[in-house]
Amino acid sequence: MRIGNFNNDESTIRFSLNLSCIACRKKVPGSMLTSEKYFGSYSFLLEIDTLKKNYLCGKCRDKKRLTNKIS
Repeated sequence: MRIGNFNNDESTIRFSLNLSCIACRKKVPGSMLTSEKYFGSYSFLLEIDTLKKNYLCGKCRDKKRLTNKIS
């Protein structure tokens, strides 16, 4: 998953987060990619915090989408 804004010639940093779904508590493996300038900035930390608070795995996201579509 890519986080932040990227320029074509900018170097990138790959890092991993311990994400878990907020609905079913399932751990989600994977790594993130961001630009070198954006990594560690205040807006980066806010975006990571928001992502951790609102992350849904694929199954839970599809369930939510279907229930919203039916209603």
